[in-house]
Amino acid sequence: MQIIVLIKQVPEMDRVKFDSEKGVIDRKSAGVEINPFDLNALETAVQIKEKVGGEIIALTMGPPRAEKTLREAIARGADRGILLSDGKFAGADTRSTSFTLAHAIKKIGPFDLVIAGEMTVDGDTAQVGPQTAEYLDIPHISYVTCLDEITALSLTVTCNIWDGSYRKRLHLPGLITVTKDINFPRLPELKNKMRAREVEIPRWDFSTLSDVLSPEDTGLKGSPTQVKKITIPPPVERKGQVFSAEEMEKALAAIEKICREKQISGGQS
Repeated sequence: MQIIVLIKQVPEMDRVKFDSEKGVIDRKSAGVEINPFDLNALETAVQIKEKVGGEIIALTMGPPRAEKTLREAIARGADRGILLSDGKFAGADTRSTSFTLAHAIKKIGPFDLVIAGEMTVDGDTAQVGPQTAEYLDIPHISYVTCLDEITALSLTVTCNIWDGSYRKRLHLPGLITVTKDINFPRLPELKNKMRAREVEIPRWDFSTLSDVLSPEDTGLKGSPTQVKKITIPPPVERKGQVFSAEEMEKALAAIEKICREKQISGGQS
């Protein structure tokens, strides 16, 4: 089975700072890591490969430093990785991102399954996975929490949406997005770490995809939406009030009186 896992490099959100004046994330204020939900997507791919065999390709779009993210993905079980990196891809919204990813997937060639994390911690839109599936014209299921059955032709999964739990069958090729409840990502083995250091990571720029993409469809030019400003709500402080002993006695007396009168009137409010 040919499996493609969508990976994104994100800031360490517990350390990143926000520029309140500009209304943007200061991405230089913290280190970077694989989007946590994408680790669950990768672990899902590894588990499927262990059952039915195949190849796992990690795909990401980002700056050159995102190559490190792909090497970590390989250390965690991916067979190879591809980096989409070009200044023309910069500033992409979810539409432009998914459009570019979909055409890169088409460029890779025949595939059976695309797996993505439920969402990214720096965006929280949960849009890229489903949008990528739509541009690929394949069926998709979101919020998958369990893999029930795996065959060469289909997947049967459980997904949770709001208060409901649904069991669905996906005919391949298709795409799923997974939640953090689906598994616990394993730690990379030493042999895989060593292999990840040496493996070659192909870097695809715009020219690599120019036969299927136009500049108007990528990056900022291909983005119908833009984040103008991020507003951080002020911290909520706990408020308290100190009452004197005399005030407390008066309050208790009033409560007792209300309770007595309620009992006398038969408990009617």
